[in-house]
Amino acid sequence: MTGFVRVWTTMTTPAGPATESRPLSPSDRWRQVWLVVLAAALVLLTVVAVSRPFDSRSGPPGHPAAAASPAQSPSLVPPSPMPSPPSPVPTDEVKAPVFPAAGVMKLDGDVPVKGSGQFEYANERGPVVGSGGRLRRFKVAVEKGSGEDVAAFAAQVRAILEDERSWVGSGSVRMQMVAGADQADFTVYLATRDTAGRMCEVGGTNIRIGGVPFTSCRAVGKAIINLDRWRLSAQPYLLAGTDLAAYRQYVINHEVGHELGHRHEGCPKAGGPAPVMVQQTLTLRGCVPWSWPRNNNRNLAGPRL
Repeated sequence: MTGFVRVWTTMTTPAGPATESRPLSPSDRWRQVWLVVLAAALVLLTVVAVSRPFDSRSGPPGHPAAAASPAQSPSLVPPSPMPSPPSPVPTDEVKAPVFPAAGVMKLDGDVPVKGSGQFEYANERGPVVGSGGRLRRFKVAVEKGSGEDVAAFAAQVRAILEDERSWVGSGSVRMQMVAGADQADFTVYLATRDTAGRMCEVGGTNIRIGGVPFTSCRAVGKAIINLDRWRLSAQPYLLAGTDLAAYRQYVINHEVGHELGHRHEGCPKAGGPAPVMVQQTLTLRGCVPWSWPRNNNRNLAGPRL
């Protein structure tokens, strides 16, 4: 440092004789002092700049990178895990089968013979189905204590009554399932046999065989399905090897058919499909089981009894 100042001073001071020196004035002394201070500051700044490592991430003052501490450096902080992509929403909802599987003739296990007498109503509302005719709104209910799920029963009732092979396919009636609190034209009930027997008797129909409530029935504004038949099917279907699902489709269509004003019918052709208003729970009258009011896009009917 001293040598640097001495040389610089010698270069900037006017030269005199080699054997003599000119005394410095007070202003020259102050100039030398300031030059020494300036030189020292320049050296200090150079040392600081060289000793500080270059950080390519540093930005201008106020930039987030300039303010980040080493602990906050992105290279030292593990990256946050990427969120899992959302599950794709299917365009068509995949629904589980609502009916017993093919080949199931009846369900195993004991069937409750008596429930609470109180009913739980499905709260689902369906679309209006059918191309024309009077709109008939219906509700669906299951007896508490029957061991049956009201949503599952409602799904099957809807699948039957909204099918084009059912009553709506003729174009003479439309249907819509409504919630339990809504106004409706009729209700489809699933009841234990004791409750079904009492409800049918109040409605003017005796469904007992051998003293036991056996069949289902219709009362005014009510299609009453006997739980025994819902779970165990009926002898004509069992003998024919017809699935329980087909019997369920038949019994709903039959009792709702009564609510729509249809009466019992006979078999129009031996060996042909039985009209749905045949009492197929008891006899096929020479026909084979058939679950629907329509066949091959045509109404299927037999002689009125």
